[in-house]
Amino acid sequence: MTTTTTTTSQHQGLELGKYQISPLTKAMPDGWIACSVSIRSGRGSATTDRVVRLTRLFRDRIAAAEYALAEGVRWITAGGRPLAN
Repeated sequence: MTTTTTTTSQHQGLELGKYQISPLTKAMPDGWIACSVSIRSGRGSATTDRVVRLTRLFRDRIAAAEYALAEGVRWITAGGRPLAN
């Protein structure tokens, strides 16, 4: 029996106005890197965190994290409209 482990990593995020943007990457069993972005606002019990899974795959974690961060910024500057991949 073969077991495969995937690792999720959080990378350096940024603050843009009232939002905290955090890129996430995940190593897939086939060697590709998937990415997501967390877009958080508010404080305490009023915190909202939207996590968007992106469909583009990468061979490099840094490229995947940069792409996720850019998509988070694009989501905020587009007024919260859905991201198209």
